[in-house]
Amino acid sequence: MMPEPPQLRDFATRYTAAWCSRNAPSVAAFFAPQGVLSVNGVPAVGRRAIAEVAHGFMTAFPDLLLLMDDILIQGARAEYHWTFIGTNGGPGGTGHRVRFSGFEEWKFGDDGLIAESQGHFDSAAYQSQLERGIQELL
Repeated sequence: MMPEPPQLRDFATRYTAAWCSRNAPSVAAFFAPQGVLSVNGVPAVGRRAIAEVAHGFMTAFPDLLLLMDDILIQGARAEYHWTFIGTNGGPGGTGHRVRFSGFEEWKFGDDGLIAESQGHFDSAAYQSQLERGIQELL
């Protein structure tokens, strides 16, 4: 069931804060117990698997910052648009800074949690930034 726009914005704001908290289980708590998070087509099913995906990003990017760019309602789904910023300084990291944007298409369950999230970002641009880094505007 799709939350009303004010509740959806609040939900997305809290979801963003969970990512920035670097606490992977707090990200997973926004999903139904058997919720699905697919990042560029690779699915993680259930809160444990979703927490592992979040933990992977949090470990690879210890200074991870997620910005909420927008939240839109598109029919029966919500689109959560974001920008990810961080330095790949985790174990085996390149030491390069990345900044890339993407979005998640959320389908909500009757419990008000995310039943399914289809995440999308430009993986080629991401890989290029991992290898070469970025120059940020001051």
